[in-house]
Amino acid sequence: MAATTRVSRALLLVGVVLTAQLCACTAYGGDGFSVEFIHRDSVGSPFHDPSLTAHGRVVKALARSYARADAPSGHGVVSELTSTPFEYLMAVNVGTPPTRLLAIADTGSDLVWLNCSKKHGPGPAFAGDAPSPPPRPGVVFDPSKSKTYRLVGCDSGACRALPDSSCAGGDKCTYYYYYGDGSATSGLLSTETFTFADAPGARCGDRTTRVPNVNFGCGTNFVGSFIGDGLVGLGNSNLSLVTQLGAHASLGQRFSYCLVPYSINASSALNFGARAAVTEPGAATTPLIPSRVKTYYTIELASVEVGNATYKAPRQTPAIVDSGTTLTFLDKALLDPLVKELAGRIKLPKAPPPADLQLPLCYNVTGLKEGQIAAKIPDVKLGLGGGAVVTLKALNTFVVVQAETLCLAIAPASERLRTSIIGNIAQQNMHVGYDLDKRTVTFAAA
Repeated sequence: MAATTRVSRALLLVGVVLTAQLCACTAYGGDGFSVEFIHRDSVGSPFHDPSLTAHGRVVKALARSYARADAPSGHGVVSELTSTPFEYLMAVNVGTPPTRLLAIADTGSDLVWLNCSKKHGPGPAFAGDAPSPPPRPGVVFDPSKSKTYRLVGCDSGACRALPDSSCAGGDKCTYYYYYGDGSATSGLLSTETFTFADAPGARCGDRTTRVPNVNFGCGTNFVGSFIGDGLVGLGNSNLSLVTQLGAHASLGQRFSYCLVPYSINASSALNFGARAAVTEPGAATTPLIPSRVKTYYTIELASVEVGNATYKAPRQTPAIVDSGTTLTFLDKALLDPLVKELAGRIKLPKAPPPADLQLPLCYNVTGLKEGQIAAKIPDVKLGLGGGAVVTLKALNTFVVVQAETLCLAIAPASERLRTSIIGNIAQQNMHVGYDLDKRTVTFAAA
């Protein structure tokens, strides 16, 4: 029990430091705004479960990570990566007057859609699929109460950009959008005014940014299990919120975030416009590379390094940077030598992983004092395309999964997808910026 308390205190200390640094990530002034990036298990989330311990939250997040990283796509029209498991939410204010909704924020998909009232029309149904209940907790956007709501016509570029749309009902653009686990939503493509208010407590200002004519899906039919009031796609395509903000508000097509560990009950920051600039000393910038799915933020992972040992990828290894996946997944050609190298350097007693988690390396940390755990774990450096190097500290590579058990938060990538994923544990205590104008991703210690 004493050891567990020491580990928890160490995690809490990290959380306090990170929380204090959030405004440093966003205090750049100029055009832009910052919103709360709320982890689904934190106290600010409607899905917070107060009965879960810090370890329990970790285990649930890791389990969701596997579902997201290897979800098959039954329809083949969108991301194989994205499925309904998610990690972060953001508040959006939609319409005139605005309705506040709390939506999933997802860097692995592109469509923005909200749970809409069926008063303006039932929307398209799914052939052969039984409809599911609307997402919970159930805040519904009613277009009839907004002065700025408009439907999108079939001849629009936004309608043509959808992977699956129909105009069978006249000039209204209806859409069908599928996720990797077989869940789906359909409705009417629409435009509306979105209003973004600065995150509470941000020292960098208290501004409100209104963006008119944002294309979004007014969702009325659902298959599968969704939670939240909608989903905000932050992916790398013309439909995503990032691209639309750049086109409508002169903010530029860029965003960034600083992630507080999910084991800490505090919100992170999600920044747009000038506030998304990553200017901390030692920032490492790598170019985006072509991906078979345009939505993904895909970079090249060239090598991994521990101490004086460097292991190069045998071929070009694409890696998706994804805030919605908890674990990091590596190609076995890189993971296997990394695990062997770490096992040879870390002088701690081995421990079995939890039965329901396929983690390759775990240790017993019973009796260790604060700071002793991190001192025994070497840094791991990721060599990225363009010569960028990102250093992962112990916080980014290992996680306490249950009392007195510490495990490597890196697992083998799917044999089917053969794509690495840099998950949100690896991104903790970092300022991560995505710039679609420059086609880059930048990492810096926060």
